[in-house]
Amino acid sequence: MLERFHLEVLVAIQQHGTLTKAADSLNLSQSALSHSIKKLEGQLGGPVWKKDGRNLQLTQMGEHILNVATRLLPQFSHTELVLKQMARGQTGYLRIGMECHPCYQWLLGVIKPYIDARVGVDIDIKQAFQFGGLVALINHEIDILVTPDPIMHKGVEYIPVFAFEHQLAVALQHSLAEHDSVIPSQLNAETLYSYPVDVQRLDIFTQFLNPAKCSVREHKTIETTEIMMQLVAAERGVCALPGWLIHEFSQSLPVKALRFGNDGIHKHINIGIRQEDRAIPYIGEFIDLAQNADLSPS
Repeated sequence: MLERFHLEVLVAIQQHGTLTKAADSLNLSQSALSHSIKKLEGQLGGPVWKKDGRNLQLTQMGEHILNVATRLLPQFSHTELVLKQMARGQTGYLRIGMECHPCYQWLLGVIKPYIDARVGVDIDIKQAFQFGGLVALINHEIDILVTPDPIMHKGVEYIPVFAFEHQLAVALQHSLAEHDSVIPSQLNAETLYSYPVDVQRLDIFTQFLNPAKCSVREHKTIETTEIMMQLVAAERGVCALPGWLIHEFSQSLPVKALRFGNDGIHKHINIGIRQEDRAIPYIGEFIDLAQNADLSPS
């Protein structure tokens, strides 16, 4: 009946479009691949794809199998990798998904002592999960999700590991630098730099500007923290970052951190894991190290 091989074939067809290219990607002959699928279609009682010129298009049945494949194949691959590592005497492979840009700076402070303590664990950091990491965690594409904005889901647990205050970075020569905090209307004439994420996920808008019915003169997105802070230091605009990160940059750049209003915006870096993995020793040790990482201003 339905086997892992069939799942791999459907994924290959979706990726490559033609039978020839799909067969090549799987190191199979076209006839062998075609024969295997025809046998499956006979068992299922219907086609999984149809021809559209030289290309193949999945039927409704094929699309359903493909959806299953995208969920199960990463789990197969991860399980095989872990088993191979166990056979070699290694203890694991930790895949970390980053769902926030500045969290990477925090993560570096956790990774080094972890690597020193867990010699047998290999680590991979994936940064292509900005506000989409939950699906990757559920589908076993990553093992840990680092996020400041947890989305609750059955079977997923979030552990707060680091508290910080979200603050506004301004140049020391900026007129706002005379103050320790800022009110929403003071940003009406400012250019705001942010990471390229949905505005609805930016705390400066959702928790500060929008409630006061205020905005900024211009909003520009920047990929890297370093360039963003260089622009702020040059009085080209302002940006919102974790206060500890602004403090870190203030050691080398003429910038200052301001509180948002009297109360500030308080956040946590959270580690999301699958509840079934809570007892895995090398995951628990990573969480312990993350909870004890100290990045507060000295």
